[in-house]
Amino acid sequence: MQKRLLSYTLAFLFLLVLAETTSIAQSAKRPNVVLIYADDIGYGDLSCYGTAKIKTPNVDRLASQGLRFTNAYATSATCTPSRFSLLTGEYAWRQKGTGVAPGNASLIIRPGRSTLPGVFKAAGYQTGAVGKWHLGLGGPEGPDWNGELKPGPIELGFTHSYIMAATGDRVPCVYVENHRVVNLDPNDPIRVDYNQKIGDWPTGRENPELLNMKHSHGHDMTIVNGVGRIGWMTGGKAALWKDEDMADVFTGQAIRFIEANQKNPFFLYFATHDIHVPRVPPPRFVGKSGLGPRGDALLEFDWEVGEVLKTLDRLGLTNNTIVVLSSDNGPVVDDGYQDQAVEKLGDHKPAGPLRGGKYSAFEAGTRVPLLVRWPGEVKAGVSKAPISQVDFLADFAALLKQPYNQADAMDSENQLDALLGRNLSGRALIVEHAGTWSVVEGNWKYIEPSNRVAFDKNTSTELGNDPKPQLYNLATDLGEKHNVADQYPGRVQQLKAQLQRIREKDAQ
Repeated sequence: MQKRLLSYTLAFLFLLVLAETTSIAQSAKRPNVVLIYADDIGYGDLSCYGTAKIKTPNVDRLASQGLRFTNAYATSATCTPSRFSLLTGEYAWRQKGTGVAPGNASLIIRPGRSTLPGVFKAAGYQTGAVGKWHLGLGGPEGPDWNGELKPGPIELGFTHSYIMAATGDRVPCVYVENHRVVNLDPNDPIRVDYNQKIGDWPTGRENPELLNMKHSHGHDMTIVNGVGRIGWMTGGKAALWKDEDMADVFTGQAIRFIEANQKNPFFLYFATHDIHVPRVPPPRFVGKSGLGPRGDALLEFDWEVGEVLKTLDRLGLTNNTIVVLSSDNGPVVDDGYQDQAVEKLGDHKPAGPLRGGKYSAFEAGTRVPLLVRWPGEVKAGVSKAPISQVDFLADFAALLKQPYNQADAMDSENQLDALLGRNLSGRALIVEHAGTWSVVEGNWKYIEPSNRVAFDKNTSTELGNDPKPQLYNLATDLGEKHNVADQYPGRVQQLKAQLQRIREKDAQ
Protein backbone atom coordinates (compact mmCIF):
# COMPACT_ATOMS: atom_id res chain seq x y z
CA MET A 1 0.00 0.00 0.00
CA GLN A 2 2.79 2.39 0.91
CA LYS A 3 4.64 1.56 -2.31
CA ARG A 4 1.50 2.25 -4.33
CA LEU A 5 0.96 5.56 -2.49
CA LEU A 6 4.58 6.51 -3.12
CA SER A 7 4.17 5.60 -6.77
CA TYR A 8 1.06 7.78 -7.06
CA THR A 9 2.83 10.64 -5.29
CA LEU A 10 5.85 10.46 -7.57
CA ALA A 11 3.60 10.30 -10.62
CA PHE A 12 1.65 13.33 -9.40
CA LEU A 13 4.86 15.28 -8.76
CA PHE A 14 6.13 14.32 -12.18
CA LEU A 15 2.95 15.63 -13.79
CA LEU A 16 3.26 18.87 -11.82
CA VAL A 17 6.84 19.35 -12.95
CA LEU A 18 5.87 18.49 -16.52
CA ALA A 19 3.00 20.96 -16.43
CA GLU A 20 5.21 23.69 -15.00
CA THR A 21 7.94 22.95 -17.57
CA THR A 22 5.36 23.04 -20.36
CA SER A 23 3.97 26.29 -19.02
CA ILE A 24 7.44 27.85 -18.92
CA ALA A 25 8.20 26.62 -22.43
CA GLN A 26 4.92 27.95 -23.76
CA SER A 27 5.52 31.27 -22.00
CA ALA A 28 8.97 31.52 -23.58
CA LYS A 29 7.44 30.95 -27.00
CA ARG A 30 4.74 33.56 -26.35
CA PRO A 31 6.53 36.67 -25.12
CA ASN A 32 4.72 39.59 -23.61
CA VAL A 33 4.73 42.67 -25.84
CA VAL A 34 4.76 46.30 -24.69
CA LEU A 35 4.35 48.84 -27.46
CA ILE A 36 5.20 52.35 -26.24
CA TYR A 37 3.79 54.76 -28.81
CA ALA A 38 4.98 58.34 -28.36
CA ASP A 39 3.20 61.41 -29.68
CA ASP A 40 5.03 63.95 -31.88
CA ILE A 41 8.52 62.81 -30.90
CA GLY A 42 10.89 63.43 -33.79
CA TYR A 43 13.84 61.58 -35.24
CA GLY A 44 16.26 63.92 -33.47
CA ASP A 45 14.49 64.29 -30.11
CA LEU A 46 16.12 61.39 -28.24
CA SER A 47 19.73 61.27 -27.11
CA CYS A 48 20.16 57.74 -28.50
CA TYR A 49 19.49 59.28 -31.91
CA GLY A 50 22.28 61.79 -31.54
CA THR A 51 20.98 64.90 -29.83
CA ALA A 52 23.34 66.40 -27.28
CA LYS A 53 20.89 69.02 -26.05
CA ILE A 54 18.75 66.72 -23.95
CA LYS A 55 19.34 63.41 -22.20
CA THR A 56 16.84 60.56 -22.25
CA PRO A 57 18.65 57.89 -20.19
CA ASN A 58 15.79 55.41 -19.92
CA VAL A 59 15.18 55.44 -23.66
CA ASP A 60 18.94 55.19 -24.14
CA ARG A 61 18.99 52.11 -21.91
CA LEU A 62 16.34 50.52 -24.09
CA ALA A 63 18.38 51.37 -27.20
CA SER A 64 21.61 50.00 -25.75
CA GLN A 65 19.95 46.71 -24.82
CA GLY A 66 18.06 46.35 -28.09
CA LEU A 67 17.96 47.31 -31.74
CA ARG A 68 17.82 50.93 -32.90
CA PHE A 69 16.39 51.47 -36.37
CA THR A 70 17.46 54.34 -38.61
CA ASN A 71 14.90 53.76 -41.40
CA ALA A 72 11.62 53.27 -39.55
CA TYR A 73 8.40 54.97 -40.59
CA ALA A 74 4.94 55.81 -39.39
CA THR A 75 2.53 55.67 -42.32
CA SER A 76 1.31 59.26 -42.02
CA ALA A 77 2.57 62.63 -40.88
CA THR A 78 -0.30 63.05 -38.41
CA CYS A 79 -1.59 60.99 -35.53
CA THR A 80 -5.04 59.57 -36.31
CA PRO A 81 -4.10 57.96 -39.64
CA SER A 82 -0.83 56.58 -38.23
CA ARG A 83 -2.68 54.96 -35.34
CA PHE A 84 -5.30 53.57 -37.69
CA SER A 85 -2.64 51.94 -39.86
CA LEU A 86 -0.67 50.56 -36.92
CA LEU A 87 -3.73 48.88 -35.40
CA THR A 88 -5.33 47.64 -38.65
CA GLY A 89 -2.50 46.84 -41.07
CA GLU A 90 -4.18 49.05 -43.68
CA TYR A 91 -3.15 52.47 -44.95
CA ALA A 92 -5.59 54.97 -43.47
CA TRP A 93 -5.99 56.83 -46.75
CA ARG A 94 -7.86 53.84 -48.16
CA GLN A 95 -10.76 54.62 -45.82
CA LYS A 96 -12.82 57.81 -45.65
CA GLY A 97 -12.94 59.70 -42.38
CA THR A 98 -9.47 58.74 -41.18
CA GLY A 99 -8.00 62.23 -41.08
CA VAL A 100 -7.27 63.96 -37.75
CA ALA A 101 -10.39 63.11 -35.77
CA PRO A 102 -12.38 65.63 -33.71
CA GLY A 103 -12.95 64.78 -30.08
CA ASN A 104 -16.55 63.69 -30.72
CA ALA A 105 -15.82 61.42 -33.70
CA SER A 106 -17.44 58.01 -34.08
CA LEU A 107 -15.17 54.97 -34.04
CA ILE A 108 -13.35 54.95 -37.38
CA ILE A 109 -12.19 51.31 -37.23
CA ARG A 110 -14.88 48.81 -38.12
CA PRO A 111 -15.52 46.27 -35.35
CA GLY A 112 -15.10 42.70 -36.52
CA ARG A 113 -12.16 43.36 -38.79
CA SER A 114 -8.67 42.01 -38.06
CA THR A 115 -6.66 44.23 -35.75
CA LEU A 116 -3.32 44.10 -33.96
CA PRO A 117 -4.90 43.62 -30.49
CA GLY A 118 -7.29 41.10 -32.03
CA VAL A 119 -4.36 38.98 -33.17
CA PHE A 120 -2.98 38.90 -29.63
CA LYS A 121 -6.39 38.26 -28.06
CA ALA A 122 -7.04 35.33 -30.39
CA ALA A 123 -3.69 33.89 -29.30
CA GLY A 124 -4.82 33.93 -25.66
CA TYR A 125 -3.25 37.22 -24.60
CA GLN A 126 -4.68 39.85 -22.27
CA THR A 127 -4.65 43.08 -24.25
CA GLY A 128 -4.57 46.58 -22.81
CA ALA A 129 -4.87 50.05 -24.33
CA VAL A 130 -3.63 52.88 -22.12
CA GLY A 131 -3.26 56.54 -23.04
CA LYS A 132 -4.15 58.42 -26.17
CA TRP A 133 -6.77 56.88 -28.45
CA HIS A 134 -7.87 59.46 -31.08
CA LEU A 135 -9.69 56.94 -33.25
CA GLY A 136 -13.24 57.86 -32.28
CA LEU A 137 -15.77 56.22 -29.98
CA GLY A 138 -19.33 55.05 -30.46
CA GLY A 139 -21.49 54.25 -33.45
CA PRO A 140 -22.55 56.47 -36.37
CA GLU A 141 -24.48 58.77 -34.05
CA GLY A 142 -21.27 59.54 -32.16
CA PRO A 143 -20.20 58.98 -28.55
CA ASP A 144 -22.66 59.02 -25.65
CA TRP A 145 -20.47 60.60 -22.98
CA ASN A 146 -23.06 59.97 -20.29
CA GLY A 147 -23.74 56.34 -21.15
CA GLU A 148 -21.88 53.42 -22.67
CA LEU A 149 -19.06 54.50 -24.99
CA LYS A 150 -19.19 51.63 -27.45
CA PRO A 151 -18.00 50.44 -29.82
CA GLY A 152 -14.46 51.36 -28.89
CA PRO A 153 -11.16 49.67 -27.98
CA ILE A 154 -12.91 46.69 -26.35
CA GLU A 155 -14.77 45.92 -29.57
CA LEU A 156 -11.48 45.98 -31.51
CA GLY A 157 -9.69 43.31 -29.49
CA PHE A 158 -8.56 45.02 -26.29
CA THR A 159 -9.61 43.31 -23.07
CA HIS A 160 -9.11 46.47 -21.03
CA SER A 161 -8.69 50.14 -21.87
CA TYR A 162 -8.00 53.35 -19.97
CA ILE A 163 -7.77 56.18 -22.49
CA MET A 164 -8.34 59.75 -23.41
CA ALA A 165 -10.80 59.94 -26.27
CA ALA A 166 -8.78 62.18 -28.56
CA THR A 167 -5.93 64.52 -27.64
CA GLY A 168 -5.00 66.75 -24.73
CA ASP A 169 -5.93 69.85 -26.66
CA ARG A 170 -9.42 68.63 -27.59
CA VAL A 171 -12.55 68.32 -25.49
CA PRO A 172 -13.90 66.40 -23.67
CA CYS A 173 -11.07 66.50 -21.12
CA VAL A 174 -11.95 63.25 -19.35
CA TYR A 175 -10.60 59.73 -19.02
CA VAL A 176 -12.54 56.74 -20.32
CA GLU A 177 -12.16 53.29 -18.77
CA ASN A 178 -13.58 50.54 -20.95
CA HIS A 179 -17.05 51.89 -21.80
CA ARG A 180 -17.50 54.67 -19.24
CA VAL A 181 -16.19 58.13 -18.42
CA VAL A 182 -14.20 57.90 -15.19
CA ASN A 183 -15.72 59.69 -12.14
CA LEU A 184 -18.68 61.05 -14.08
CA ASP A 185 -21.44 62.53 -11.89
CA PRO A 186 -24.78 61.62 -13.52
CA ASN A 187 -26.21 64.86 -12.17
CA ASP A 188 -23.65 66.83 -14.17
CA PRO A 189 -23.90 65.39 -17.69
CA ILE A 190 -21.26 66.11 -20.32
CA ARG A 191 -22.14 67.95 -23.50
CA VAL A 192 -19.69 68.36 -26.37
CA ASP A 193 -19.95 70.25 -29.65
CA TYR A 194 -17.44 71.01 -32.37
CA ASN A 195 -19.68 73.25 -34.47
CA GLN A 196 -20.94 75.84 -32.02
CA LYS A 197 -20.45 77.01 -28.47
CA ILE A 198 -22.59 75.31 -25.85
CA GLY A 199 -23.07 76.12 -22.19
CA ASP A 200 -21.59 79.05 -20.32
CA TRP A 201 -18.04 77.87 -19.66
CA PRO A 202 -15.43 80.53 -20.50
CA THR A 203 -13.47 80.29 -23.72
CA GLY A 204 -9.99 81.35 -24.70
CA ARG A 205 -11.44 83.61 -27.36
CA GLU A 206 -13.77 85.46 -25.02
CA ASN A 207 -11.85 85.24 -21.74
CA PRO A 208 -8.10 85.30 -22.48
CA GLU A 209 -7.45 86.68 -19.00
CA LEU A 210 -8.36 83.24 -17.56
CA LEU A 211 -5.70 81.39 -19.55
CA ASN A 212 -2.58 79.99 -17.90
CA MET A 213 -1.18 79.29 -21.35
CA LYS A 214 -1.99 81.57 -24.29
CA HIS A 215 -2.82 80.10 -27.68
CA SER A 216 -0.76 80.94 -30.75
CA HIS A 217 -3.31 79.65 -33.27
CA GLY A 218 -6.64 77.93 -32.71
CA HIS A 219 -7.11 76.34 -29.26
CA ASP A 220 -9.29 79.25 -28.21
CA MET A 221 -12.51 77.47 -27.34
CA THR A 222 -13.56 76.02 -23.96
CA ILE A 223 -11.04 76.62 -21.17
CA VAL A 224 -10.28 73.61 -18.96
CA ASN A 225 -7.61 73.91 -16.24
CA GLY A 226 -6.59 77.30 -17.56
CA VAL A 227 -5.90 75.95 -21.07
CA GLY A 228 -7.97 76.75 -24.13
CA ARG A 229 -9.00 73.69 -26.15
CA ILE A 230 -10.33 72.74 -29.56
CA GLY A 231 -14.10 72.29 -29.32
CA TRP A 232 -16.69 73.27 -26.73
CA MET A 233 -17.83 71.31 -23.71
CA THR A 234 -19.80 71.76 -20.53
CA GLY A 235 -20.54 69.47 -17.59
CA GLY A 236 -18.60 66.58 -16.12
CA LYS A 237 -16.62 68.72 -13.67
CA ALA A 238 -15.83 65.81 -11.34
CA ALA A 239 -14.42 63.84 -14.28
CA LEU A 240 -12.10 66.50 -15.71
CA TRP A 241 -8.44 65.57 -15.86
CA LYS A 242 -5.61 67.71 -14.54
CA ASP A 243 -3.00 68.12 -17.25
CA GLU A 244 -0.11 68.02 -14.78
CA ASP A 245 -1.24 64.58 -13.58
CA MET A 246 -1.82 62.95 -16.96
CA ALA A 247 1.54 61.20 -17.29
CA ASP A 248 1.28 59.86 -13.73
CA VAL A 249 -2.26 58.60 -14.34
CA PHE A 250 -1.50 56.83 -17.62
CA THR A 251 1.81 55.40 -16.42
CA GLY A 252 0.11 54.13 -13.27
CA GLN A 253 -2.56 52.44 -15.38
CA ALA A 254 0.09 50.85 -17.61
CA ILE A 255 1.92 49.48 -14.55
CA ARG A 256 -1.29 48.15 -13.04
CA PHE A 257 -2.12 46.33 -16.27
CA ILE A 258 1.31 44.68 -16.30
CA GLU A 259 1.03 43.73 -12.63
CA ALA A 260 -2.46 42.29 -13.07
CA ASN A 261 -1.38 40.13 -16.00
CA GLN A 262 2.15 39.17 -14.99
CA LYS A 263 1.29 35.46 -14.90
CA ASN A 264 -0.37 35.48 -18.32
CA PRO A 265 0.90 36.57 -21.73
CA PHE A 266 -0.09 40.17 -22.36
CA PHE A 267 0.03 42.87 -25.01
CA LEU A 268 0.10 46.48 -23.79
CA TYR A 269 -0.43 49.39 -26.17
CA PHE A 270 0.86 52.31 -24.09
CA ALA A 271 0.19 55.44 -26.14
CA THR A 272 1.61 58.37 -24.22
CA HIS A 273 0.26 61.91 -24.42
CA ASP A 274 3.79 63.27 -24.38
CA ILE A 275 5.01 65.30 -26.09
CA HIS A 276 1.80 66.55 -27.72
CA VAL A 277 0.38 69.96 -26.80
CA PRO A 278 -0.62 71.25 -24.34
CA ARG A 279 2.70 70.50 -22.67
CA VAL A 280 1.97 70.84 -18.98
CA PRO A 281 4.36 68.54 -17.09
CA PRO A 282 4.21 68.38 -13.28
CA PRO A 283 6.50 70.61 -11.16
CA ARG A 284 9.20 67.94 -10.82
CA PHE A 285 9.98 68.28 -14.55
CA VAL A 286 9.37 72.01 -15.04
CA GLY A 287 12.53 73.84 -16.07
CA LYS A 288 14.70 70.73 -15.89
CA SER A 289 15.46 70.44 -19.62
CA GLY A 290 16.39 74.04 -20.33
CA LEU A 291 14.34 73.75 -23.53
CA GLY A 292 11.02 74.93 -22.15
CA PRO A 293 7.87 72.82 -21.71
CA ARG A 294 8.56 70.80 -24.86
CA GLY A 295 11.93 69.69 -23.53
CA ASP A 296 10.45 69.07 -20.10
CA ALA A 297 7.79 66.87 -21.71
CA LEU A 298 10.60 64.86 -23.32
CA LEU A 299 12.06 64.26 -19.87
CA GLU A 300 8.61 63.22 -18.68
CA PHE A 301 8.32 60.76 -21.57
CA ASP A 302 11.70 59.30 -20.68
CA TRP A 303 10.48 58.88 -17.08
CA GLU A 304 7.39 57.03 -18.34
CA VAL A 305 9.60 54.63 -20.29
CA GLY A 306 11.77 54.12 -17.22
CA GLU A 307 8.79 53.28 -15.02
CA VAL A 308 7.65 50.58 -17.47
CA LEU A 309 11.16 49.10 -17.68
CA LYS A 310 11.51 49.10 -13.89
CA THR A 311 8.18 47.33 -13.56
CA LEU A 312 9.25 44.59 -15.96
CA ASP A 313 12.51 44.20 -14.01
CA ARG A 314 10.74 44.11 -10.65
CA LEU A 315 8.32 41.42 -11.78
CA GLY A 316 10.97 39.31 -13.49
CA LEU A 317 9.36 39.82 -16.89
CA THR A 318 12.19 41.55 -18.74
CA ASN A 319 13.66 38.53 -20.51
CA ASN A 320 10.31 37.35 -21.85
CA THR A 321 8.96 40.74 -22.93
CA ILE A 322 9.41 42.45 -26.27
CA VAL A 323 9.46 46.23 -25.80
CA VAL A 324 8.85 48.32 -28.90
CA LEU A 325 9.14 52.11 -28.80
CA SER A 326 8.20 54.43 -31.64
CA SER A 327 6.31 57.63 -32.50
CA ASP A 328 3.17 58.39 -34.49
CA ASN A 329 4.72 61.10 -36.67
CA GLY A 330 7.48 63.65 -36.76
CA PRO A 331 8.06 66.65 -34.50
CA VAL A 332 6.34 70.00 -34.26
CA VAL A 333 7.49 72.87 -32.06
CA ASP A 334 4.67 75.45 -32.00
CA ASP A 335 1.45 73.48 -32.44
CA GLY A 336 -1.00 76.00 -31.09
CA TYR A 337 0.22 77.33 -27.74
CA GLN A 338 2.69 79.97 -26.60
CA ASP A 339 4.68 77.59 -24.42
CA GLN A 340 8.23 78.87 -25.08
CA ALA A 341 9.00 75.82 -27.19
CA VAL A 342 10.25 78.06 -30.01
CA GLU A 343 12.08 80.59 -27.84
CA LYS A 344 13.93 77.96 -25.81
CA LEU A 345 14.62 75.46 -28.59
CA GLY A 346 18.17 76.75 -29.01
CA ASP A 347 20.40 74.44 -31.04
CA HIS A 348 18.20 71.39 -30.49
CA LYS A 349 17.00 69.92 -33.81
CA PRO A 350 13.85 67.82 -33.19
CA ALA A 351 14.05 66.33 -36.70
CA GLY A 352 17.80 65.72 -36.54
CA PRO A 353 19.23 65.73 -40.08
CA LEU A 354 15.82 65.40 -41.72
CA ARG A 355 13.76 68.07 -43.47
CA GLY A 356 10.20 69.02 -42.54
CA GLY A 357 8.26 67.77 -39.53
CA LYS A 358 4.75 66.82 -38.50
CA TYR A 359 2.31 67.39 -41.41
CA SER A 360 5.17 67.23 -43.97
CA ALA A 361 5.81 64.99 -46.99
CA PHE A 362 9.54 65.36 -46.33
CA GLU A 363 11.23 62.63 -44.30
CA ALA A 364 10.79 64.29 -40.91
CA GLY A 365 7.03 63.89 -41.27
CA THR A 366 7.04 60.10 -41.05
CA ARG A 367 10.57 58.80 -40.38
CA VAL A 368 10.52 58.18 -36.64
CA PRO A 369 12.52 56.55 -33.86
CA LEU A 370 12.05 52.80 -33.46
CA LEU A 371 13.61 50.67 -30.73
CA VAL A 372 13.05 46.93 -30.21
CA ARG A 373 14.34 45.03 -27.17
CA TRP A 374 13.93 41.30 -26.54
CA PRO A 375 16.78 39.97 -24.39
CA GLY A 376 18.34 36.81 -25.75
CA GLU A 377 16.43 37.05 -29.03
CA VAL A 378 17.20 40.49 -30.48
CA LYS A 379 20.89 41.30 -30.71
CA ALA A 380 21.72 44.82 -29.58
CA GLY A 381 22.89 47.18 -32.29
CA VAL A 382 21.72 49.42 -35.12
CA SER A 383 19.65 48.38 -38.13
CA LYS A 384 19.19 50.16 -41.46
CA ALA A 385 16.33 47.86 -42.45
CA PRO A 386 13.31 49.77 -43.82
CA ILE A 387 10.42 49.25 -41.38
CA SER A 388 6.83 50.48 -41.59
CA GLN A 389 4.41 50.41 -38.68
CA VAL A 390 1.70 49.11 -41.01
CA ASP A 391 3.50 45.75 -40.86
CA PHE A 392 3.26 45.26 -37.11
CA LEU A 393 0.03 43.28 -37.44
CA ALA A 394 1.55 40.77 -39.87
CA ASP A 395 4.81 40.70 -37.91
CA PHE A 396 3.24 39.70 -34.62
CA ALA A 397 0.76 37.37 -36.28
CA ALA A 398 3.78 35.54 -37.70
CA LEU A 399 5.50 35.51 -34.31
CA LEU A 400 2.42 34.00 -32.68
CA LYS A 401 1.59 31.78 -35.68
CA GLN A 402 -1.84 33.39 -35.58
CA PRO A 403 -4.05 33.73 -38.70
CA TYR A 404 -5.81 36.97 -39.61
CA ASN A 405 -7.96 38.28 -42.44
CA GLN A 406 -5.48 39.48 -45.04
CA ALA A 407 -8.25 41.23 -46.94
CA ASP A 408 -8.67 43.51 -43.92
CA ALA A 409 -4.95 44.08 -43.32
CA MET A 410 -4.18 44.31 -47.02
CA ASP A 411 -1.07 46.47 -46.61
CA SER A 412 0.58 44.57 -43.79
CA GLU A 413 3.60 42.49 -44.80
CA ASN A 414 5.47 40.00 -42.64
CA GLN A 415 8.77 41.71 -41.92
CA LEU A 416 9.30 39.97 -38.58
CA ASP A 417 12.87 38.92 -39.37
CA ALA A 418 13.84 42.53 -40.05
CA LEU A 419 12.01 43.77 -36.95
CA LEU A 420 13.92 41.28 -34.79
CA GLY A 421 17.25 42.05 -36.47
CA ARG A 422 17.59 38.71 -38.24
CA ASN A 423 18.11 40.40 -41.61
CA LEU A 424 18.51 43.88 -43.05
CA SER A 425 16.21 43.55 -46.04
CA GLY A 426 13.01 44.93 -44.55
CA ARG A 427 10.20 46.37 -46.63
CA ALA A 428 10.91 46.93 -50.33
CA LEU A 429 8.61 49.97 -50.63
CA ILE A 430 7.82 52.51 -47.92
CA VAL A 431 4.68 54.57 -48.50
CA GLU A 432 4.39 57.93 -46.75
CA HIS A 433 1.30 60.13 -46.63
CA ALA A 434 0.89 63.77 -45.66
CA GLY A 435 -2.02 64.72 -47.88
CA THR A 436 0.58 64.16 -50.60
CA TRP A 437 1.84 60.64 -51.31
CA SER A 438 5.50 59.62 -51.32
CA VAL A 439 7.27 56.33 -51.86
CA VAL A 440 10.77 55.22 -50.85
CA GLU A 441 12.56 52.36 -52.59
CA GLY A 442 16.10 51.74 -51.46
CA ASN A 443 17.87 55.11 -51.47
CA TRP A 444 15.35 56.78 -53.77
CA LYS A 445 12.36 58.83 -52.65
CA TYR A 446 9.64 60.11 -54.95
CA ILE A 447 7.11 62.77 -53.88
CA GLU A 448 4.17 63.14 -56.22
CA PRO A 449 3.30 66.60 -57.62
CA SER A 450 0.90 68.61 -55.49
CA ASN A 451 -0.69 72.05 -55.65
CA ARG A 452 -1.18 72.15 -51.89
CA VAL A 453 0.50 74.93 -49.92
CA ALA A 454 4.24 74.44 -49.49
CA PHE A 455 4.57 76.01 -46.04
CA ASP A 456 2.44 75.92 -42.90
CA LYS A 457 2.68 79.39 -41.39
CA ASN A 458 1.13 78.31 -38.10
CA THR A 459 3.73 75.65 -37.33
CA SER A 460 6.58 76.99 -39.51
CA THR A 461 6.81 73.60 -41.24
CA GLU A 462 7.90 72.90 -44.81
CA LEU A 463 5.14 70.64 -46.08
CA GLY A 464 7.06 69.21 -49.03
CA ASN A 465 4.41 70.08 -51.61
CA ASP A 466 5.47 71.12 -55.12
CA PRO A 467 3.59 71.22 -58.44
CA LYS A 468 6.53 69.34 -59.97
CA PRO A 469 7.58 65.77 -59.18
CA GLN A 470 10.36 65.45 -56.62
CA LEU A 471 13.08 62.81 -56.50
CA TYR A 472 15.76 62.58 -53.84
CA ASN A 473 18.70 60.24 -53.32
CA LEU A 474 18.52 59.75 -49.56
CA ALA A 475 21.95 58.10 -49.48
CA THR A 476 23.65 61.34 -50.47
CA ASP A 477 20.91 63.85 -49.67
CA LEU A 478 19.13 62.81 -46.48
CA GLY A 479 18.00 66.40 -45.97
CA GLU A 480 16.13 66.36 -49.33
CA LYS A 481 17.70 69.58 -50.55
CA HIS A 482 18.43 68.58 -54.16
CA ASN A 483 15.53 67.54 -56.36
CA VAL A 484 17.04 65.35 -59.11
CA ALA A 485 13.79 64.45 -60.87
CA ASP A 486 14.93 66.11 -64.11
CA GLN A 487 18.19 64.12 -64.12
CA TYR A 488 16.49 60.75 -63.58
CA PRO A 489 13.14 60.77 -65.44
CA GLY A 490 13.19 56.97 -65.73
CA ARG A 491 13.44 56.57 -61.97
CA VAL A 492 10.60 59.08 -61.51
CA GLN A 493 8.34 57.10 -63.84
CA GLN A 494 9.23 53.82 -62.17
CA LEU A 495 8.42 55.06 -58.66
CA LYS A 496 5.31 56.87 -59.88
CA ALA A 497 4.05 53.59 -61.34
CA GLN A 498 4.92 51.71 -58.14
CA LEU A 499 2.97 54.21 -56.07
CA GLN A 500 0.01 54.06 -58.43
CA ARG A 501 -0.15 50.26 -58.20
CA ILE A 502 -0.21 50.47 -54.41
CA ARG A 503 -2.94 53.09 -54.40
CA GLU A 504 -5.09 51.04 -56.77
CA LYS A 505 -4.64 47.82 -54.79
CA ASP A 506 -7.95 48.07 -52.93
CA ALA A 507 -9.83 48.48 -56.18
CA GLN A 508 -8.58 45.17 -57.58
